[in-house]
Amino acid sequence: MDVFCEIPCLTENSKQFNGIFLQKKWFKSADKRVIGQYLQKFINYNAKEFKFLDVQPLIVGTDQNVSIAFRTSRLIGSIPLRAPDTGKQIGDFVVTPRFSGYNRYEDYIEILNLLDTEISPDILDSLPLASGKNFRPPLYLEAVKYIKSLESLIKLNWRKFDNIEKTSGEPTGKINWQKYSKIEYKVENRLKFPVRKNILSEFHPEYSELRFVFDICKKEILSANTPIRIKTNLRSRLNFLEEKLYYHQPKYTTNISIKFSDNPKVTKCKQQANKILNFNLLDSTAWKVDFSDVFEKFVQHIFKLVAKEVGGQLLTNYKLKAYSKKFYSWELKHIEPDAIYQKKNLLVFIDAKYKSNLYNKFGDSENLKDDHRHDLHQIMAYSSFSKTISKNGVLCYPSEKLESKTIEYRNRINEVSNLITIIGIPLKKEIIHQTKTLLMSEIHAIEKSYSN
Repeated sequence: MDVFCEIPCLTENSKQFNGIFLQKKWFKSADKRVIGQYLQKFINYNAKEFKFLDVQPLIVGTDQNVSIAFRTSRLIGSIPLRAPDTGKQIGDFVVTPRFSGYNRYEDYIEILNLLDTEISPDILDSLPLASGKNFRPPLYLEAVKYIKSLESLIKLNWRKFDNIEKTSGEPTGKINWQKYSKIEYKVENRLKFPVRKNILSEFHPEYSELRFVFDICKKEILSANTPIRIKTNLRSRLNFLEEKLYYHQPKYTTNISIKFSDNPKVTKCKQQANKILNFNLLDSTAWKVDFSDVFEKFVQHIFKLVAKEVGGQLLTNYKLKAYSKKFYSWELKHIEPDAIYQKKNLLVFIDAKYKSNLYNKFGDSENLKDDHRHDLHQIMAYSSFSKTISKNGVLCYPSEKLESKTIEYRNRINEVSNLITIIGIPLKKEIIHQTKTLLMSEIHAIEKSYSN
């Protein structure tokens, strides 16, 4: 009863939820004779949350046959919902990753580790999720990020001054005269001065606090909560860190203070450590993660491998700047394709779109057409910057299986053509080799047509 609906991202049109069924299960005080009005109230009551997660509710049918369906976008996350009849909280609306299986974040973590990047969830100040902690990002997800930041930290020579008291045979430094006066009456103590000195060392309290957080993360990663594949991949890294931190004794803490003077890597590690320490104290509120950035970096990663193999170079997020005497406030001062493959005079423009088009090949909705029209115009605009008669662009979409097709748009007036290759790429680590082989074949075909 905690989850109202759970569907994957990039769903063009979910299954329809019958209004009478919803009235019986969720809106029990609603009048079923005008259930359509209650469905509209339901949308209005939760408009802020639906907008946050970029979910579009769609009312279908009329009278007693009215239903509601949902369209999801590139975002995943969870939002709490209110009932239209009472205004009280009911179950949560959950959008899961497209590749979610038994362990919904397993592939997600593998890809982020591969790309050496991270994406933090955005939070909305809302009611607590009815599902509690079941549908928020799990602790092992944050623990993996901490392990990565700690690996960067230990490469630093992070030393700090410890102010300690030592017994010295000379009256140098800051002497504790009050303590000295209590012992100097003995002749043998008159040359024993209790002195406070600053000692530069790696064995300082802050390192011990980070060691304490590491122990928490290690316990979580090796627990039954973490998928076996992630656990296996991280085991050697955990052992490496355990060895490096062997002489640092863990020091209990509930918060690690961040100083203005801290190195950026130290600051990043402390921030992630505090997320771990506060994980169970945070309310489970509405949250979301944008997968489009993950997909873009994944496509760039594969094309970089291809460029190395075929002898070209890949320019990522290259800005094509605009020049004008005056810009209006709404004008673009540059446009930015995700990547440009360059080999001598050949330019191939690449754009990655995390959209549902290849999951709905035979769908005829206006949303699909509008999305693809926008993507097509954008890649063709990028391709116009090539000097060649034949322009080349690659449009990448996520898909269930690896696939490709090429469309040629030709201007019969001057015989200039624009070749757009649409590539469907599953967001999975194990598909990289096959994708690289396919892309190399497509690049060779483009080079051959260019040389002719």
